[in-house]
Amino acid sequence: MRLIFLLGILAFPVVEIWILINLIQQYGSIVVLYLLVVALLGIKLIRDEKSLFSVRMMQTLSQGANPFKAIFGSARNIIAGILLIIPGIMTDIIAAVLLLIPISNDAQKSEGYQTKPAANDDVIEGEFHREE
Repeated sequence: MRLIFLLGILAFPVVEIWILINLIQQYGSIVVLYLLVVALLGIKLIRDEKSLFSVRMMQTLSQGANPFKAIFGSARNIIAGILLIIPGIMTDIIAAVLLLIPISNDAQKSEGYQTKPAANDDVIEGEFHREE
């Protein structure tokens, strides 16, 4: 299992370079321009995420909500930005998938520590014993 994983990691750059060579042979300098534009977008994504992270965390914590969504969203965007900076089509596709998949509500609910308020304020929770 480790050997297959290692071979997959080693084969990834080879396949990436092979795809790039074929695309450059077919389309020429348009592919190089595409790679430069995507790398600049990746740098911008990382810079924007770095500045927005603290604001998002402060808002989340001041609302008393779980910071999981803010942390996970920022980490996901930074990883996508790094993948956009790395030249290659497969890394760009992986970055696009990371950016398009929303954070599930189930993960927020299971990790959350925020409680919902009672629908009726007249309810008092407690235990009782009947004495006869």
